[in-house]
Amino acid sequence: MKVEFTEEQIRRYSRHILLPQVGGKGQKKLLSARVLVVGAGGLGSPTIFYLAAAGVGTIGVVDCDVVDMSNLQRQILHSIEVVNRPKVESARETVNRLNPDVKVIPHNQKLSSENIMDIIGDYEVVVDGCDNFPTRYLVNDACVMRGKPLVHGSVFQFEGQATVFLPGAGPCYRCLYPDPPPPGMVPSCQEAGVIGVLPGLIGLIEATETIKLILGIGASLAGRLLLVDGLRMRFREMKVQRNPACPVCGDNPTITELIDYEQFCSLH
Repeated sequence: MKVEFTEEQIRRYSRHILLPQVGGKGQKKLLSARVLVVGAGGLGSPTIFYLAAAGVGTIGVVDCDVVDMSNLQRQILHSIEVVNRPKVESARETVNRLNPDVKVIPHNQKLSSENIMDIIGDYEVVVDGCDNFPTRYLVNDACVMRGKPLVHGSVFQFEGQATVFLPGAGPCYRCLYPDPPPPGMVPSCQEAGVIGVLPGLIGLIEATETIKLILGIGASLAGRLLLVDGLRMRFREMKVQRNPACPVCGDNPTITELIDYEQFCSLH
């Protein structure tokens, strides 16, 4: 397949094109890729920013929140000028200024069992940048049922984690955590705090894993959970395996329909 770029694109993506693992064909894959990022906050911001810089051609952004002053400590897509405006619109404007090659599709709505299948169906990779358990479990279950790769990240205070879930080729989120925690069991970042740079670190790992999946290069984090301790700057890795008794991806799944978990989990 012949790859044709404009002169501006050759200059913009020259450092990618020089890489033997990417090259012109790989950059073309990136420009043709469709990625959905769930959340335009602390994790979603760096993920979206760097996917756009890399030339990922279509980025869907799901978020029903507006920009708050407290977000600006870590959510680099947004600025003081867009406080009180929808995060998805702020994300689209920031990406447009960064890279006109990239189309941002805003989904200014709350994900639910009724709309998630339609939304994720248009994308080849889903990135979990959400900040609450109901959405995290919903996204996991939907990706398993639709066979969509899911790049996961989460943060809390000074600690973070990242991994990749490949349906049919490894564990899913429920293999690690079978059920959502009861209300009040796990404090949110709003309650417990988070160092502002940590979501940036985890979000960049998510962006890296997403690009590798699109290009089909390297060894993904599938089957491995990367644990980050920001206070001590230590990285640990745990091997994780698919649980044959997993209620969603196991041999005899008991969850075969999507569940909205707001009634079981506290949203913050």
